[in-house]
Amino acid sequence: MANAQVILKEKIEGLGAEADVVKVRAGYARNYLVPQGKAYEATKANLRHVEALKTERSRREAEELVVAQELATKISKLKPSFTLSTGQGGKAFGSVTSIDIHKELESSGIVIDRHNILLDKPIKKSGKSEIEIKLNPQVTATLTITVDAGDVTEDEA
Repeated sequence: MANAQVILKEKIEGLGAEADVVKVRAGYARNYLVPQGKAYEATKANLRHVEALKTERSRREAEELVVAQELATKISKLKPSFTLSTGQGGKAFGSVTSIDIHKELESSGIVIDRHNILLDKPIKKSGKSEIEIKLNPQVTATLTITVDAGDVTEDEA
């Protein structure tokens, strides 16, 4: 199995971040990473440019950290509430999911990836719940939501 060393130009999930020197299969490097412009071949000349790439990476990560911290402050100030309809026994129909929370955040002008909302299971009970939202590897925001049970529906004929 032939391996090749490449220098990544951008972050690639499961492989590394920009300016990382990684070993990958030669075919993956030759047929995908280099032609797509995602990596350089790790030649002596290109290895000299790694430091410039690392400084660019650190600058970008610092900017992303500041943006994530500002977003975390905005999220922590929000107090969205959701209403679930309930039946005669007081059992809730439906639940509050990460999609519902994502839509509520978007309506407030906050755009994040819904997969960053760390919700173990849908919320089916009324009350307050704290939801973790991962904005950055170093920044996690806490969103407090309120779930209210709606009126009892009556299906009498």
